[in-house]
Amino acid sequence: MPQGTVAANPTGFPAAFCPKKPNVIKGLIAYTGGKIALARESMERSLFSYIWRHSRPEQVVILALVVLAQVFYFLSLTVPKDVINNGIQGNAFKNSQTIPFLVWELDLSAILPGKVIRFFDGFQVDQMQYLVVMSFVFLGAVIVNGLFKKTINTQKGRMGERMLRRLRYELYDRILRFPPAHFRKVKQAELATMIKDEVEPLGGFIGDAFVQPMFLGGQALTAIIFIMLQSWTLGIIVIVLLGAQMVIIPRLRKPVLVLGRQRQITARQLAGRIAETADGVNEIHIHGAANYERADIAERLGRIFKIRFDLYQKKFAAKFWNNILSQATPFAIYLVGGYFAITGHMDVGAVVGVLLAYKDLPSPIKELIDWDQQRQDVQIKYEQVIDQFQPEGMMPPELQAVPDGPPPELGKELALAGVVVTEDGRVKQLDNVSLTLLTAARCAVIGGSNSGKDVLGQVLARQILPTSGSIRIDGKDFFQLPEYVLGARVSYIGQDTYLFPLSVRENLLFGLKLRPIAPATYDDVARAERESFWKESERSGNPALDPNADWVDYELAGATGPADLLPCVVTVLKQVELDEDIYSLGLRGTVEAAARPDLAEKILKARHALREQLKGGTYAGLVEPFDKDDYIRNLSVAENLLFGTAVGKQFDGDNIAADPYVRSVLQATGLDLDLQRMGLSIAETMVELFSGLSPDNPLFEQYSFISADELPNVRLLLQRLGGKGIEAVPEADRTRLMTLPFRYIEARHRLGLIDADMEERILQARRSFAEGLPESLKNAVEFYDFGRYNSAATLQDNILFGRLVYGQAQAGERIGTLISEVLDELGLRDSVIEVGLEYNVGVGGKRLPATQRQKLGIARALIKRPQLLVVNEAVAMFDGRTQDRIRDNILATASECGRGVVWIANRANQAEPFEQVVVMQGGRVTAQGAPSDLAAKGGLYAELLASA
Repeated sequence: MPQGTVAANPTGFPAAFCPKKPNVIKGLIAYTGGKIALARESMERSLFSYIWRHSRPEQVVILALVVLAQVFYFLSLTVPKDVINNGIQGNAFKNSQTIPFLVWELDLSAILPGKVIRFFDGFQVDQMQYLVVMSFVFLGAVIVNGLFKKTINTQKGRMGERMLRRLRYELYDRILRFPPAHFRKVKQAELATMIKDEVEPLGGFIGDAFVQPMFLGGQALTAIIFIMLQSWTLGIIVIVLLGAQMVIIPRLRKPVLVLGRQRQITARQLAGRIAETADGVNEIHIHGAANYERADIAERLGRIFKIRFDLYQKKFAAKFWNNILSQATPFAIYLVGGYFAITGHMDVGAVVGVLLAYKDLPSPIKELIDWDQQRQDVQIKYEQVIDQFQPEGMMPPELQAVPDGPPPELGKELALAGVVVTEDGRVKQLDNVSLTLLTAARCAVIGGSNSGKDVLGQVLARQILPTSGSIRIDGKDFFQLPEYVLGARVSYIGQDTYLFPLSVRENLLFGLKLRPIAPATYDDVARAERESFWKESERSGNPALDPNADWVDYELAGATGPADLLPCVVTVLKQVELDEDIYSLGLRGTVEAAARPDLAEKILKARHALREQLKGGTYAGLVEPFDKDDYIRNLSVAENLLFGTAVGKQFDGDNIAADPYVRSVLQATGLDLDLQRMGLSIAETMVELFSGLSPDNPLFEQYSFISADELPNVRLLLQRLGGKGIEAVPEADRTRLMTLPFRYIEARHRLGLIDADMEERILQARRSFAEGLPESLKNAVEFYDFGRYNSAATLQDNILFGRLVYGQAQAGERIGTLISEVLDELGLRDSVIEVGLEYNVGVGGKRLPATQRQKLGIARALIKRPQLLVVNEAVAMFDGRTQDRIRDNILATASECGRGVVWIANRANQAEPFEQVVVMQGGRVTAQGAPSDLAAKGGLYAELLASA
């Protein structure tokens, strides 16, 4: 498909779930007086307006159910009166043994005197039958009323969760559209706290926003109408007392709302401050400022404590008066209603009915008062949250629409006219920069530390928005380009690279994930579930996009699909000189034989080829091979016992000493007591050896079976023993002692604890361990076998099928070179790199050194073969030769493919190989031209070269 054409349905998803073609040009950015004015997109200020706009149909349905439910609620209030008066006291049966029941008639006497249309004559029932039937009617009304409540609560709960999902997505979506400069003003932890925690109460309230007052108000009104029908006097008393309660209690609760707002703000600030501590923990320790940080946190916690305690006082005072006022009404009903019953103005059934009606009345009234407080509370929280998510200069959503097809080309000429960038409207970082760059040209930008060259690079990548001026690409506004076009055709690399806590591969291919290329494969059941999930997503205002789809745009990387992507990846890694590092990670990685039988078979060939090489005199004695009949002195005692690789935690180094099966093998072979004595001997030696040493002393690394953290506990144990033998050691401590010899490697630690006799006894235990291993533990260890690939071991261990001998000079380098040669001969080097690509880089890439993180960031920018590459001092952390090599690799590839490079140089002499050089000083462009022409003219360019 030609570039720029649009596919009808490139994702393969059902048409209902495919994104519609966006209009990304119309009305996105307005120019006023030469200044870029991105319209501020505001969210609804009123939470109720936001709820009603997005849930109107569901609200209407639920409100209709609420109205219908009041009929059955009124019935549940009326029936008890008839049960008492007629069913129990028999008032209706004084003149007759039976009365008609369930008569259906239409009384038209108000229009036509005496006119009554009867549809059904009903049944004749006596007093007992009447009592039974009416009791069941009451039960039926209660059950129906309960079913209404269940249905209403379920529906509003689902609606609330949908709205909460919508709100959270909308807030997250707005983060992705924040102007880049805004992230320097907000703390990421606070944004996460607001989306995760602060909008959580809104989810419960959203379902209640319209339904709850309607439902509770309907119940209260129905109960009051019933009371009024029994006695106007009691009705008026109830209304007056409830009115007082609804006026006084909200006023008492206003301070609670104010304190709740303060609590929310201080808690958010605390989360941000804790995140600062985590980010800057190295600086805290380096400068010894830990106690100052403790003081600051203690101060903040004290303020939060005071706010929360004041809140409790106010809240419980309001509850006290609420309880007093709510009990005043039944007091009045008992007093006045009892007087009326005694004097004959009301019957007992009516008084009981009033009491039953009021019994349900305080609950909805109280809940209405609580709802009103919650309404004010969530409105405040909603306003506080949305105020943080609508900064000036947000990117219009149309610019981030999902493309329907491959992105178009960028254009040929980038023109800057009068571009000004200021920091908070004061300091000019760029001052009236006018510049024309060809997107296919190789251009270097040089200047001093405050020249503005780095800001120019960020402007070219749209990382900073100009305060005024214009940038056009082939005459079109550069800021009207959809983000997917910029993401595909422009790459930017700064001095800092952020890596996601994923594999090297996922981080490297991140820039290729612009749109879903091919749908994920599901069976019929899973497909139906996914379609239901997508429909629910659309109801909640979320996009119906599948993260399980294949999002990698292989065409951007120069591949046709997953099968031929690896060569493209390896090429890019070589450009940034990261291929050797990933290769090393691959050697330390593992591969499941069942998942990659082809690779496992090739690794076995490499094992046989390496074994032949190791037989030669050059490499003799550098590797101790694994042999099930020999004790391997370069393995630990635990590894010798297992003669294999532990899978999971069953037999790992910390658990093996306590494992019941291992203990039974050791007891059967008589090794348990010997190993405990050996552990005690190691403990005594280590305490004596490490006494007075700092935790970072290299001896701790050499004797790795005991750490600096464990040493104090071992010392305390020996002090408790007071020189006694192993017999005096408690059983619990014996297991701890036995852990030490399991870590012991004779060739490395050289304490002379493993002699020939001990070796033979461990070999005997090895055979017993393997022969008696229960079926349930078969998968907990993968034994060494020269003819089988070990899925639990690293690739290097599988290839070596042995262990490097400790103490041999340059053994690691020499064997590493030999392994590399063998893998190259078998064509397996790229396969090892492929394994290394699965290495997880950790949070922020912290499991990689800084130089590797930066190289991976550069590789991520190169893999998509951008039409314009902006390198903003991205190689500054490398040594000069590495900088020049990476630059030359990038320029060579760009020249071959006709792609452009803007190189913001950290050293002026980096500009020499470029076609064009831009010289900046004080935020202005002072010179521009070919390096030879600028050198001939002298001036600032020559000065910068001389000082480089």
